[in-house]
Amino acid sequence: MMRCPSFRYLAPATLEEAAAILADLGPKAMILGGGTDVVPNLKRRQMTPEALVSLRKIASLRGVTLGADGAATIGPCSTLADLALDKSIASGWPGLSRAISSIASPLIRATATLGGNLCLDTRCNYYNQNHEWRQSISFCMKAPHGTAVTEPGQATCWVAPSSPRCWAVSSTDSAPMLMALGATVTVQSKARGKRDIPMTALYRDDGMDYLKKSPDEIVTSVRVPAAKGAKSTYWKLRRRGSFDFPVMSVAASVKLAKSGEVEDAKVVLGAVASCPLDLQESALLLGKKLTDDSIGEFAEKASAHARPLDNTDFQAAWRRKTARAFLSGALKELRGDGKDTLGVLAQRVLQGASCIG
Repeated sequence: MMRCPSFRYLAPATLEEAAAILADLGPKAMILGGGTDVVPNLKRRQMTPEALVSLRKIASLRGVTLGADGAATIGPCSTLADLALDKSIASGWPGLSRAISSIASPLIRATATLGGNLCLDTRCNYYNQNHEWRQSISFCMKAPHGTAVTEPGQATCWVAPSSPRCWAVSSTDSAPMLMALGATVTVQSKARGKRDIPMTALYRDDGMDYLKKSPDEIVTSVRVPAAKGAKSTYWKLRRRGSFDFPVMSVAASVKLAKSGEVEDAKVVLGAVASCPLDLQESALLLGKKLTDDSIGEFAEKASAHARPLDNTDFQAAWRRKTARAFLSGALKELRGDGKDTLGVLAQRVLQGASCIG
């Protein structure tokens, strides 16, 4: 049985108290939300903090509030289960509701939080193993001595041994969708006070240093602007129909004019890099109708970002082909082809990949 290392458990009652603790303890402390990712990482000795600072007692970090402008402000300690059942999110931002509902399992969603999913540690075939397995291959760049570090340039990345960087992938489901919706996060620390960060600027394409917020900064809210007629959807590829992290995901938000042309579009590709990728190719859709030709052109160019690396499930070279199919499928759903398209395509894709390791 794997057990956590020893640590101090601190549960401040206010945001200011939590920020003060993180400022005092520095790198010795870690923030704890629901713990569904942090605790398994502790058991595998991927993280060994001296203290965990729980945010459970801070009531102001929970709940969903709708503003007069139609925007939603979401507390980062809201559980994924509560958000998946929230009718205001389902009606205003169906893509976000689908993304959150796809995370893990009902039991995990009852504990896991939105903030935890946004700050989810990057994952990799070589890093997400137990301590003894990783020790047998001399650990890796992300955990050169058996415990995670934040300074690059040590040991080897087994995904790309000649690379100077870590290629562990982002596996958050909520972040790509919130990026596509134009969301903003507010973070707070004792040293910097409050600051707002666009979701697209929260992440860095580096498997080790993947968050642009500082470790002492607490995510205090997530603001999702009003949809204003835009449609959204989320497509997720995983080996099983539930529970699994994404092998690849597509988050899309598209606003169509009455005549059918695309007025605004943002598509984000998840789980193919160390951060969700805000696809600049989305501009190719503007001013065009979502025809098979325009969708095909976009999907062909955007799928190039799905690099063939051995850092996640399934055969590496297969990822780009599947990305093209999912990018096309998500846009075809938004033009009105039907919500069942995702299930049909995913089933076909997985049948074709049933013998791929």
